This record gives sequence, structure tokens and C-alpha cells, in this order.
Amino acid sequence: MKILKDAMLSIATHVEEVANSLDEKQVEGIVNLLKKADRVFVYGAGRSGLVAKAFAMRLMHLGFSVYVIGEIITPGIKKGDLLITISGSGETTSVVAAGRIAKKAGAKLVLVTTYPDSTLGRLADLCVVIKGRTKLEGERDFLLRQIKGEHYSIAPLGTLFEVSVLIFLDGLVAELMAELGKTEEDLRTRHATIE
Repeated sequence: MKILKDAMLSIATHVEEVANSLDEKQVEGIVNLLKKADRVFVYGAGRSGLVAKAFAMRLMHLGFSVYVIGEIITPGIKKGDLLITISGSGETTSVVAAGRIAKKAGAKLVLVTTYPDSTLGRLADLCVVIKGRTKLEGERDFLLRQIKGEHYSIAPLGTLFEVSVLIFLDGLVAELMAELGKTEEDLRTRHATIE
């Protein structure tokens, strides 16, 4: 029980540090890009992909036209669209490839990352920096880390980054609700009725 409690408190402390270190211009930037986008696409690998899907659901509740890269109903991306990628390292092969395709199509690209000076960070129109680990150990590419069996020693794997991004994006939804004049009841009208 002690390890569990210590881990939870450590994660909560990290999330608080992330909230206090957010760059206001980055937050304003992502809000503005979301409001201007014709359609929003989201993508991440592994658990970052699950976080991206949770965010996509909330954007749909807000009335955005939103798609998750990799789903079979996702259309092609084009100029006027926005791709929001989530990659702690900014080096995950599939996410970098998606970013390159989006840029080539003329879409805007946002990266939520710990490493803005990464391959994907250099491609992005905007990076939102979410502190993960203070030092990146081993392989930066998610898939290569999995193949090599590399694991980090602090919180399990990328937990600090993923949990912080999930909470950041939920906070971003609250910000968008205020900016768009939406209420929880507005979101509820778009909530799934078949589950």
C-alpha cells in the first residue's frame, strides 16, 4: 500500500508542477489553432494514443469534426485541417511519419511533447511542452524501446508524461468550453447513447 500511495502522490506532484510550468503562449496557440481548424486529427502511439483518443472524444462532445489517425473511417488530411500529435520524445517513427504527411498536405501540426527540439518538434507549427522525465534514457523511439525491452526506472514507463498530457488536455477542454460558451449540458447532448 505504501508504494501505491507514494506513486500516486509522486504523480500528482508532477502534474501540479506541469500545470505551474505551462507556457501561456503555447496554450493560446493550441486554442487558436483548434478554433480555426476545419477538421482536427489526433495521433499518438501506445498509451499516448489512448490519451489522444480520450481527447478526440471530448472534442467531438464540443462539436468539433475530429478523427483519430489509424481508424478505418478517418479521411485524408488536407489544407485547413489540424493534426495534434502526442509524443514524449518527438521521435516516435509512426508519429513523425504522420506529421510529415500532414505538413505535405498543407495541414497545421501541433506536437505535445517533452522534447520540442526533436524531429517532430522541428516539423511542428506549435509545440506544447509537457514535462516528462528530466533525462531521456536509452532509445527515444517508442517502438524501438518496446522491441529492445528498454524501460525507465522512475514511474512505470512514460506514466508521468501520459498522465500529465491527459490532465492537460482535459484542462484544455475546459478552456475551450469557456471560450466557445459551451456548457456541460451541450457536451452531454453529443455523448454516446449506445455503449
